[in-house]
Amino acid sequence: MITSHNGPQPADFTDVRATNLAVVLRFVRENAPCSRADIAASTGLNKATVSSLVADLIDRRLLRETGLTEHRVGRPATMLVLDGSPYAAIGIEVNVDYITAVAVDLKGEELLNWRRSFPGGTSSAGQAVVAMAALARRVVSRMGKEARQVLGLTVAVPGLVDVHGIVRVAPNLGWRDADLAGDLAKALRDPGFPVLVDNDANLAALAEHRFGPHRNAANLVYVTGEVGVGAGIVMDGRLRRGGQGYSGEIGHIELDPAGPTCRCGRRGCLEAVAGVGAILTHTAPDASPSELELEIDEVVRRARNGERDILTLLEDVGRHLGRGMAAVANLLNPEVVILGGYYVPLAPWLVACAEEEMYGRVLAPGGGGCRLEVSTLGYGAAALGAAARVLDSVDSGRLPPQR
Repeated sequence: MITSHNGPQPADFTDVRATNLAVVLRFVRENAPCSRADIAASTGLNKATVSSLVADLIDRRLLRETGLTEHRVGRPATMLVLDGSPYAAIGIEVNVDYITAVAVDLKGEELLNWRRSFPGGTSSAGQAVVAMAALARRVVSRMGKEARQVLGLTVAVPGLVDVHGIVRVAPNLGWRDADLAGDLAKALRDPGFPVLVDNDANLAALAEHRFGPHRNAANLVYVTGEVGVGAGIVMDGRLRRGGQGYSGEIGHIELDPAGPTCRCGRRGCLEAVAGVGAILTHTAPDASPSELELEIDEVVRRARNGERDILTLLEDVGRHLGRGMAAVANLLNPEVVILGGYYVPLAPWLVACAEEEMYGRVLAPGGGGCRLEVSTLGYGAAALGAAARVLDSVDSGRLPPQR
């Protein structure tokens, strides 16, 4: 019910129907193949309402029928699965050394994944908008050739993004108070679909929770492994952004007051002692952001060759990382902490030391049940999560119009 100055009024029928359409769509996403009777029994909606809602979703090509099943009590039932073949969701990540674009269909199946070198660490927000707009236009064009309607575009940024989508500060990009969503929408000339911006760690956590091997974990933390270190937090099955959208900045937890200076200006932050930059400070101090991936590949090569100085450096970084993860485990008690980004290729030399340090510093027995795992989603996790945010808006009731 909603209220007005005339007293309680029934909620708008259109809003109620949109909510119920979203309920049915989410149920099929999570339980397909399923029947109309399954939906009615599990959601509490009556059978006539379910039939009407399913017909609407089939008409929008969000669901499709997939034949009969006889492996049930009673008469065979017509089964339903997601369709969504006419639609696409786009995610773009901009970082210090690359831009990634991902497009997925309504089922989350990847339609394309493009990664381009980009000097984000030395580019202004305006220059990044130009580059992202060019890439986005190529993706939209590809989707158009496949007769797919773009439902939305989300951009992942390594920095503080407020609840209005303004990039308040992105230290490793050198940006402040950038209206990235508004500027990108203008550059795309009002594209006809929503353009959103969110923190890269938040979106990578969303990707892990929706598509990764730990998608059944109600409590997980994703840790970025780029020049910056941030965390995306899923608690009780929901992404947690905090009061203003600034949660998860674990990279600036102070671990060593006498340690190296962080890009934020403080000393001994987790990012400064356990981020990728902490490694390259020793191995390639003059490397430009565009050379980041090549330099990490070189570190991996030297570690595989057993070079003692590199192994010692990675062990030290791993121990600092474990101290930071212990703070996360003590505070949040997640089921799993997932290491992403450049931590993935470095994992064979980081994880053992990090686990030992983490378990030794977590107060709860057995680390509180927390596991330290490595992402399987690759460098595109944040972009994939950006596309997933578009899908979440569909699940929440922002459905495409009937075609």
